[in-house]
Amino acid sequence: QVQLVESGGGLVQAGGSLRLSCAASGRRFSIYAMGWYRQAPGKQRELVATISSGGNTNYADSVNGRFTISRDNAKNMVFLQMNSLKPEDTAVYYCRFLAYSDWGQGTQVTVSS
Repeated sequence: QVQLVESGGGLVQAGGSLRLSCAASGRRFSIYAMGWYRQAPGKQRELVATISSGGNTNYADSVNGRFTISRDNAKNMVFLQMNSLKPEDTAVYYCRFLAYSDWGQGTQVTVSS
């Protein structure tokens, strides 16, 4: 069974930075594209960033230039470096295999103004 464990969230001030980590198991990690999603209270879950098996990346317009997704295939991990954080970035952040619908518990990111 797929297991996804996100970590690294917390409470930060606007303009600050956080680095989120995701440990994945249950799949042949290196051959799958991965994504980071987020869900704010009262809003639908949205796709934030993706990274292909070959390392190609894409970002939502709202985070482009501020967030960086990366992966370490040897460790079966995906990361999201978040800089210049804004209050509107406040949400629970999730990682996921793009090809599957399994979700972990997520990690809370709260950005104060």
